[in-house]
Amino acid sequence: MAAESSNFTQPCIPKFDGDYEHWNMLMKNLLRSKEYWSVIETGYAESAPGEVLTNAQRKTLEETKLKDLKVKNYLFQSIDKSILKKITQKETAKQLWDSMKVKYQGNARVQRPQLQILRRNFEVLEMKLGESVTDYFGKVMLVANDMRNLGENMSDVKIVEMILCTLTKKYNYIICSIEELKDINHLSMDELQSSLLVHEQKFRKNEGDDHALRVYDERVGGKGRGRSNYRGRGRERGQVFNRATVECFKCHKLGHFQYECPTLNKEVNYAELNEEDEMLLMSYIEVHEVKQNDAWFLDSGCSNHICGYRGMFTNLDESFQHSVKLGNNSKMSVVGKGNVKLLLHGINHIVNEVYYVLKLKNNLLSIGQLQEKGLAILIQKGVYKIYHPEKGLIIQTQMSANRMFILLAQTQAQVPV
Repeated sequence: MAAESSNFTQPCIPKFDGDYEHWNMLMKNLLRSKEYWSVIETGYAESAPGEVLTNAQRKTLEETKLKDLKVKNYLFQSIDKSILKKITQKETAKQLWDSMKVKYQGNARVQRPQLQILRRNFEVLEMKLGESVTDYFGKVMLVANDMRNLGENMSDVKIVEMILCTLTKKYNYIICSIEELKDINHLSMDELQSSLLVHEQKFRKNEGDDHALRVYDERVGGKGRGRSNYRGRGRERGQVFNRATVECFKCHKLGHFQYECPTLNKEVNYAELNEEDEMLLMSYIEVHEVKQNDAWFLDSGCSNHICGYRGMFTNLDESFQHSVKLGNNSKMSVVGKGNVKLLLHGINHIVNEVYYVLKLKNNLLSIGQLQEKGLAILIQKGVYKIYHPEKGLIIQTQMSANRMFILLAQTQAQVPV
């Protein structure tokens, strides 16, 4: 007996702190684990005066009374005396439990306005900038579980859809990928949170790398290529860097790096490759299925959108003069800049700041210029997708046989040729 009593551990009794739903859940779980929950569900009644009980009935009644006393003992330890004094019916454990429910959870008439408030809170939930995925999920589930406790039908699908609609903009392309690749109706909360946590870790890693690069650039005097006349074994931490010793790779003058060179912005590079790599450029590609001027090539090596057909512009500023350089170092003149309206699958898309280059055989869409407009690019399994931060997937095209991504559009020209 001594050994048995030494191994006995008193269960931890949850204390009521005003949050009835939380306390209800913990106490219910405790009583079920002790096999006492039937006392709360059914209660018991004393025998009527003068009623004669059999030995079996008397034994059952005594066992029920003992269970009821044990449950009341748990409730007395859980509820503060200041609250117990305000509860009138506490002869049995069921009476005490029901009194707590009426006092703190309320009836249907009381619950209705509480549920309306929670519904409003749920509708206005939105992830804040800098807020972590874990914190936001916790905030959403807190409101959702309170609504469930008041009888609201809060399915996982409804919560998943709400979260996908209220994440910050940096998750837009991830949301589009999830909606494309997974069935939202069968996506659990845990799967969604796990997927978003993986991408959140990538964001943080990239932010850390960017910070490290910025710190490194500041210590070496800036980004870009440059050549210093300093010939030591390296600078010690904290040593002041002398920019006067830097030689620019562009103009070979001292005092600045190549990215700061005043002559750099006088040309817009179409591509800067060696002459032997010229075949990699899209200088001319035959498209036999459609008219050449209807084909637009998505190009990551192109600094600006470029078009060689004057009649494709909806407006054109011909006072704009510039130049572009091809891979073989030859130059072509930019004789205007304007907007082009493309019709893709029945939807009009306006392409802004397109360079008009005479004699250019291919129309080019700059990937860098698209990303500067806030569009997200996803290339997966030979499919090129462009996502708008608010509209989602707006453009999609398959890779061609020569490994190019081509948009076949109907151009709506307005500028007369």
